[in-house]
Amino acid sequence: MRHLYVNGSWTPSTSGEVVDVINPATEEVIDQVPAGTPSDVAAAVNAAHAAFIPWSATSPADRGELLADAAALLRERADQIATTIATDMGAPYSLALKVQTLMPAGVLESYAQMAEGLAAESRVGNSLILREPAGVVGAITPWNYPLHQAVCKVAAALAAGCTVVLKPSEVAPLAAYALADVLHDAGLPAGVFNLISGPGPVVGEALAGHPLVDVVSFTGSTRAGRRVAALAAESVKRVALELGGKSANIILPDADLEKAVASGVSHAYVNSGQTCSALTRMLVHWDQYDDAVALAVAAARTFTVGDPFAEGTRLGPLVSAAQRDRVIRYINTGQEEGARLVTGGTDYPLERGYYVEPTVFAGVAPGMTIEQEEIFGPVLSIVPFGSEDEAVAIANGTPYGLAGAVWAGSEERAVSVARRLRTGQVSINGGRFNALAPFGGYKQSGIGRELGEPGLAEFLEIKALQL
Repeated sequence: MRHLYVNGSWTPSTSGEVVDVINPATEEVIDQVPAGTPSDVAAAVNAAHAAFIPWSATSPADRGELLADAAALLRERADQIATTIATDMGAPYSLALKVQTLMPAGVLESYAQMAEGLAAESRVGNSLILREPAGVVGAITPWNYPLHQAVCKVAAALAAGCTVVLKPSEVAPLAAYALADVLHDAGLPAGVFNLISGPGPVVGEALAGHPLVDVVSFTGSTRAGRRVAALAAESVKRVALELGGKSANIILPDADLEKAVASGVSHAYVNSGQTCSALTRMLVHWDQYDDAVALAVAAARTFTVGDPFAEGTRLGPLVSAAQRDRVIRYINTGQEEGARLVTGGTDYPLERGYYVEPTVFAGVAPGMTIEQEEIFGPVLSIVPFGSEDEAVAIANGTPYGLAGAVWAGSEERAVSVARRLRTGQVSINGGRFNALAPFGGYKQSGIGRELGEPGLAEFLEIKALQL
């Protein structure tokens, strides 16, 4: 059993209760973490509050050096941490290593460099403009990218000179514990980083509402984000929210259809579809629709379902029985509303583990539940359109606006369409994800940005001195 990390040491929770950590591939309990309490949260926030003044007074260069040391330790332990992530949340090991572990190490390195080069002041006319650490940060992170999402918040906050209380998801919390070990071993002063595990309605709500927390940074569902924002509003905290998505992949008639469909299927199924920016809606012109459906079915059938550590596995389990059941309900709803299931479905592909087959729906119309709502599983909806304007309207026609993609015969045409999308990121003709570019959404996909300099700015206050 694990403990909480408060004020530089591991300490038991005041509850004495635990949450089981389950391997989603085997359905076996592999560990336990404390079920934290509001009094645990208070202890961690008090520690972070006491540590804020000395930590914020350290030079940006010193903070950057410490973060660089932490990034080096993270890279040294990458194999071990990737194994942990593959075990407690089910990502195939290759994905757990490359995307779930090494990418966060790169993010940590980027914030180490930004900290060292942080310009704390500038002049505008007769004013001296100061950028100062915002204070104590409450970071609440999800289970789907358990290390990456934590690093996005923690690294930026520490680089800015803030102190942090991290509340990871209780569903797959072990990567956050690995991060705590890394920061401790890198020499982070006591109280600067703290970790409290436990259920969101208990620990998360106590953290979001605590009067000594100055900034709340939350990643998770839109429903939970509304609750966090409401609690934070009671004490007028700054809030950053990275929420759900229902991202559209627009394939225009002059695009390379075969390449666009293959790439689109991969981006719908990454991390077993448990990705907020997954391209879960493929928009294809009527003239190419049947060909696109056939190509998507063929591509989907190459996603081998299996043990995260088995060679050739491309689709691991969903993170929990509850998540699997949720995805299956959506598949049933899609069929009930008239969409055509062309591959996959609700059968369990393996005897044990929370697996769902890679699934494709054709005949999906705008407004259907599976076209509007975030499913968070390996389910792709293919939607036809008749004109460029209609494609843009369909893409913009959900409450979300997190990510998207446009494929066209020329970069110029794709960029022209991308500029019309109400979404935070757009991939152009297969453009790769950039962990140094700002990430976040429009509409109900959230408030604020993570990654890059905009991610750092979320944790800085602005002061003007009139000289």
